[in-house]
Amino acid sequence: MTQHAPVTWIDGEPPAGLSGGTTWGMPFQRGTVRDASALAVLDSSGSPVNAQTWPLATWPDGSLKWAGLALGATDQPAAAYQVTHSTETHDAGPAAAVERPPLVTVTETETSVTVSTGTVEMVLARSGEALFSELRCNSEVVAKDGRLVSLLQSGVSEGTGTTTRTAFTGHTASVTVEQDGPVRAVVRIEGLHHADEGTREWLPFTVRFYFYAGARSVRMMHSFIWDGDAEQDFLAGLGVRFTVPLTSGLHDRHIRIAGADGGFLVEGVRGLTGLRRDPGEEVRNAQVTGQPTPPPSEWSPLVSERLHLIPSWNDYTLTQLTADGFELRKRTAPGHGWVGISGGTRAAGFCSLSDLRGGLGVGIRDFWQSHPGQLDIRGAATTEATMTAWLYSPEAQPMDLRFYHDGLGQDTFEDQLEGLEITYEDYEPGFGNPTGIARTHELTLFAYDATPSTESLAADARAASTPPVLQPTPEYLHAAGVFGDWSPVDRSTPARAQLEDKLDFLFDFYQGQTEQRRWYGFWNYGDVMHTYDTDRHVWRYDVGGYAWDNSELSPDLWLWYMYLRTGRADVFRYAEAMTRHTGEVDVYHLGPWRGLGSRHNVQHWGCSAKQLRISTPAYRRFYYYLTADERTGDLLTELVDSDQNFLGLDPVRKVRPDADTYRPDRGALGVGLGTDWGSLAATWLTDWERTGNPRSRDRLLGTMADIGALKYGFLTGEALYDLDAGRFDAGREVISVSHLSAVFGLVEICSELISLVPDKDFEEAWMQYCRLFLATPEEQIAEVGQPLAGIYLTQAHSRLTAYAAARLGSPELAELAWESFAEGGENLNHAEAFTLKKILPPYVLQPVDEAPTVSTNDTAQFGLAVIQNLALVGQHLPAVADAPQEVPAS
Repeated sequence: MTQHAPVTWIDGEPPAGLSGGTTWGMPFQRGTVRDASALAVLDSSGSPVNAQTWPLATWPDGSLKWAGLALGATDQPAAAYQVTHSTETHDAGPAAAVERPPLVTVTETETSVTVSTGTVEMVLARSGEALFSELRCNSEVVAKDGRLVSLLQSGVSEGTGTTTRTAFTGHTASVTVEQDGPVRAVVRIEGLHHADEGTREWLPFTVRFYFYAGARSVRMMHSFIWDGDAEQDFLAGLGVRFTVPLTSGLHDRHIRIAGADGGFLVEGVRGLTGLRRDPGEEVRNAQVTGQPTPPPSEWSPLVSERLHLIPSWNDYTLTQLTADGFELRKRTAPGHGWVGISGGTRAAGFCSLSDLRGGLGVGIRDFWQSHPGQLDIRGAATTEATMTAWLYSPEAQPMDLRFYHDGLGQDTFEDQLEGLEITYEDYEPGFGNPTGIARTHELTLFAYDATPSTESLAADARAASTPPVLQPTPEYLHAAGVFGDWSPVDRSTPARAQLEDKLDFLFDFYQGQTEQRRWYGFWNYGDVMHTYDTDRHVWRYDVGGYAWDNSELSPDLWLWYMYLRTGRADVFRYAEAMTRHTGEVDVYHLGPWRGLGSRHNVQHWGCSAKQLRISTPAYRRFYYYLTADERTGDLLTELVDSDQNFLGLDPVRKVRPDADTYRPDRGALGVGLGTDWGSLAATWLTDWERTGNPRSRDRLLGTMADIGALKYGFLTGEALYDLDAGRFDAGREVISVSHLSAVFGLVEICSELISLVPDKDFEEAWMQYCRLFLATPEEQIAEVGQPLAGIYLTQAHSRLTAYAAARLGSPELAELAWESFAEGGENLNHAEAFTLKKILPPYVLQPVDEAPTVSTNDTAQFGLAVIQNLALVGQHLPAVADAPQEVPAS
């Protein structure tokens, strides 16, 4: 029997063309697919299409859980596709039964890797400065010597002294072919930036090039790690530079630079329009449309005889220094003044340079969102021009990553805890250090065999900025049984409909705040703020731990579960931006804190609480499985041995009451059963299902068994962890609960584990925690001998009670869950008070018509626990409640 699974374009309509191919991830029910070779892809007419498939994860029984799938380029993508697989053990399925010639070819030698899509060919050097030596289109070299460049400034000018800038170029250390076709090939390059003059190295980088069958473009993923000294190193520029050979006459060389809203600068290097004398309409039209101009002998001699008197424009620059403004200018040559062209708001981040033999186009995704960016064309009037896609503009202020205050005398833990009381900032000298944080950018390189039409270039710019995405439907994802306990959107009852409306509102609210408050920029894009200041009418961007959120209360989980439930494109891309940010910027990728993330702060790296609850794969695995993104896979792999981090840094060193629970020399590591173990469990689970690693499997299953064996289970709060054995000491008899334990992915991971691997004692321990957390003190005393302290975030924890109510079929617990959820009803006002219709003008810093009833309840933080809670309560309670309940009024 063959089963069919639908996949659709998340934007609703297929793209006009798929010039670069596409990749997505797809789950399958346990036990239904043996391996990825059993999969095939059909278009909407039922015809097979060339596809490539590979495994991403397996179920505990060894069957395929997630697969990556790729389609090549096509001018007419289908409106939808179906993934098919055979359930017959003797049939390997249509994908394995058909022999197809390679569509992407990879040729490796000792010095290079050459990849051909059938349309373009790239030669990648195994060493040296060039990422690739040549990019060819129809055998013509349209770009060469693609390389990374950076500028290091020695200081910042503050009215005294001078600064110097040193140029660096990326040097390749290793080249690895990760996939070699037939539909998709991936090549990974790793290296460091070397000083052009001197011996210093810095900025470790990873670049991946993606090639698809028939594609005329190459996707480029660039990641770097900041390893400078923030006190004296100031990044003054970071970019990718290409050399573009030019042979045509200056009037047949074409500059195309995208502005805002689909507009383009359309010029020739030597312009033939607007002159006092007219060369002829055919000549002018040819230059504007990018066609070869007639021979000059056919022009009006009033122009052709004076060509040498028309300036040629050698250099072009577009700068996007803020989210709200770009400028375009050009000049005839170095040493001469720049001429302003135009300006606008938000440039698309795309430019091209071409002549009659072809050329190169480059698009930077999230260009204005990740400002300051810049696009340079230099030497367009010479035989070898350069094009530089600046990811950090050299015309912006140099990147200043120094900590933002002098410590305020907080030299001891006691002083630092006092600081926590007033600014919510967990400060510690030396910990506000950015060394080890990272950033990823996505670019698309387009190879042209001639100057494309402006309409075609506009389509390329759109494809680079908003790549088309195929995805399974929410109903299919839910039926596959992945990511634990959730369900698609359901408006079947008034209570459910009201919950869905709240979720829609809250997403629209945060998306609107990103725009109004300009939560954009190189290090900031993708994050949101933590708490609002109702007096100043701003988020608390400058107050200690109230500023950037850094995954506090798991907004990442909210967004991904909302996407799973809705399939909405806007939710997907908002979650994607957050995943890119929180996985790169908020986490350390080298140094003593490698694998740990930083708690919320004015600066993303500023807090001294370096913890697994921020770096946890629970936040990243969604994007990895849904997109098969290799860079996200790198981030997951980095964390495989993250339990080792407890040797070097005690996460509760400032408040640990019992020193014997943190004695690495005695093999005693105090590991919290909430945020710590939840993060470790997500790490081990993800690694086990991705790689089959027995270490991760045994540590996951072993610690689950140990938690089940503890007298008080999850209520123990912390257990002694033997790092060598990967097991807890199950003899600990202590009760200690935290209001934060269950709001950083523990709920979701436990739900998933209970459905994935049977462990009766572990399930009972989790059910006890869910039942008792919001129970009355009398009920708590009756079961465990004492009331539970530390019970906060009542509304957020009502989902634990709802989970228990649904599992046990208990109307009493269901009623308690609704009551607890209603206790936090005022927290919804914390967001709803900002009526979006009232604060749209982006220039307003203090909106006078903002509702005055914004909640000042700090325990609400900024409502993300509420947001997470809505879906779970809505899913569980109506099934066990006697009648539909009302959602707390706003």
